[in-house]
Amino acid sequence: MEQAICGLSSMATRPVLAELTEHIRNAHGISLRVDSAGGVEVARRVRQGVEADVLVLAAGVLAELAGEGHVLPDTVRPLWTSQVVAAVPEGAPMPAFASEDDLRAALLGAGTVAYSTGPSGTALVDLITRMELADALRGRLVQAPPGVPVGSLLASGSADLAFQQHSELMDVPGAVVVGPLPGDAAIRSTFSGGVLASTTRPDRARDLLGLFRSGTAARIARSRGMQAAEGRAACVQH
Repeated sequence: MEQAICGLSSMATRPVLAELTEHIRNAHGISLRVDSAGGVEVARRVRQGVEADVLVLAAGVLAELAGEGHVLPDTVRPLWTSQVVAAVPEGAPMPAFASEDDLRAALLGAGTVAYSTGPSGTALVDLITRMELADALRGRLVQAPPGVPVGSLLASGSADLAFQQHSELMDVPGAVVVGPLPGDAAIRSTFSGGVLASTTRPDRARDLLGLFRSGTAARIARSRGMQAAEGRAACVQH
């Protein structure tokens, strides 16, 4: 049996890739195995020389890795975009979330606010600073460990409000998605794919990335809270 193509991805894209992997195997006869972890951890592994063929990460991080020679630059393609959403524990009152004033009230009314690692977590902290809420929320912000779903902190009672990529929060037991951040506070991320420079099967890896941009992949992404990306890769946008 032909050896499986090996992929690495961040946790945000794991739900999409899990379903897409099954489709690719059944429809195209291509065996793919994807190892997902926190984006920071995946980037560390790549820099340390982990053996894999394809990589899916936040666009900005993947571009850095390409610039460092770990990813073949001409293979980098935007795949999917995602919004950061807010969630509350199941059974908790749903806060209003139609305006930035609603977002401010929800943040100030929460005893503990949880957020993720990686670019989207950094963007949320930057947003809180721009809203001049850093002092008011000092001691109430909790960052989930890499690879740990922020929604699990809601389910365990460790947080009253949480922010993470929609794909990571939408199916967490004990967590209910309120919605994306309103207005100019919105945080959108692009996730890109590329072929690792160390692969011994660059042609097969390139072909696989083409399937990641197929119409079927786009439909799977929509069902998992993401959208197909267009054009050049972009970093986290607000």
